[in-house]
Amino acid sequence: MNKIVLRLYITGNSVRSQQAIANIYRICQEDLGDQYNVEIIDVLEQPQRAEEEKIMVTPTLIKQLPPPLQRIIGDMSNTEKVLLGLEG
Repeated sequence: MNKIVLRLYITGNSVRSQQAIANIYRICQEDLGDQYNVEIIDVLEQPQRAEEEKIMVTPTLIKQLPPPLQRIIGDMSNTEKVLLGLEG
């Protein structure tokens, strides 16, 4: 199995951002084993990256690899929705 490459776009150290980070790491550890790589991107610190990816809302999770590219918006609390997005 190829590694799943994820980018999680957040805004600062807000409660919603922290929930999204905790939720995505929990989902990855429970369901993906060691087959993932998560990059956290704070749009306040790296606005150009958010602009390049056309991020309008945070938190937004982008599955970069394997194709197809998928976007999931929200705090990642819905495990089933996140896993469906990672499969697609």
